[in-house]
Amino acid sequence: MKETENTDTILLLSMQKGSEMAFDSLFRKYYAILCAYAHRFVTMDVAENLVQDMMVWLWENRETIVIESSFSNYLFRSIYHRALNHINREETAQRAEAKFYMHLHEQEDDLDEYHIEELTRKVEESISKLPESYREAFVMHRFRQMSYKEIAHELGVSPQTINYRIVQALKLLRADLQNYLPLLLGILFS
Repeated sequence: MKETENTDTILLLSMQKGSEMAFDSLFRKYYAILCAYAHRFVTMDVAENLVQDMMVWLWENRETIVIESSFSNYLFRSIYHRALNHINREETAQRAEAKFYMHLHEQEDDLDEYHIEELTRKVEESISKLPESYREAFVMHRFRQMSYKEIAHELGVSPQTINYRIVQALKLLRADLQNYLPLLLGILFS
């Protein structure tokens, strides 16, 4: 064990002076075992990325790095903390994503309710603007579910007259509500 620490110390000192060969030796020595260790906490793909990132960081910071314990302990502790940080970031991202989708769903519900209220108000307004005979026939047919024959009997006109009034009422409503068709379709199909 002491010999490994001495070898690591020599390689680390050489690496700190810019020796790529020393870095390569340390990388080859520890890469597989660090990946296996990190894999205890994260998937193998993530483990490999964490080890590679740490080794690149080690090379880039070689001149300023201070290791107070053994080099191997330093590497294992570093990978452990990187794995925990990765897990925390993933959990935070998942919570944020869940919160975002929940908020989005709540907004959709609020928008749907708002749109339904707006559409209802607009339909009522459009119906009230119909000529009285059209409005009367339309309301009796659509809202009171009366047949043309029943409406004709109650109003003392022919069923063809009722048909004409309802057709005309629908044309006027369609024209008045044309800008609300996309809204209506969105509510119906959401």
